[in-house]
Amino acid sequence: MKCPRCRKGKMFTNSNPWNLRKTFNMYERCPECGQRYELEVGFWYGTGYVSYAIDVMIFIISFVLWWIFIGMSTSDNRFFWWMGINCVGVFLLQPWITRLSRVVYLYFFVKYDPDYKHTAVKKFDYESEDYYAAQDKKE
Repeated sequence: MKCPRCRKGKMFTNSNPWNLRKTFNMYERCPECGQRYELEVGFWYGTGYVSYAIDVMIFIISFVLWWIFIGMSTSDNRFFWWMGINCVGVFLLQPWITRLSRVVYLYFFVKYDPDYKHTAVKKFDYESEDYYAAQDKKE
């Protein structure tokens, strides 16, 4: 759960994801390299898709492992035991999955820069001069 640009600075102010009052508390910028974490307004809405993909991956992996080691059958309720245990497990892991999805989502947009001390931070269009110059030309 480190900054994608420098891989040194922490993203979250509290390292415990199960402290539910502070689960989403993040630094505005990386303490090490200054990379802004929320690249635009509403940026974190996309993490819902990443979280969903992680949940589906957990379900698929646990299904395959359950099938290999225990087997699947509805006649003796093994399938329903798997479903119940899996749902409770994913529910209990959700604070960690939510944080992980934010990290993975940010890694899509900000790449690792080994020379981060000498290069500018990643910005979205609305923060650059080119964006506003293009908007003025459209009008």
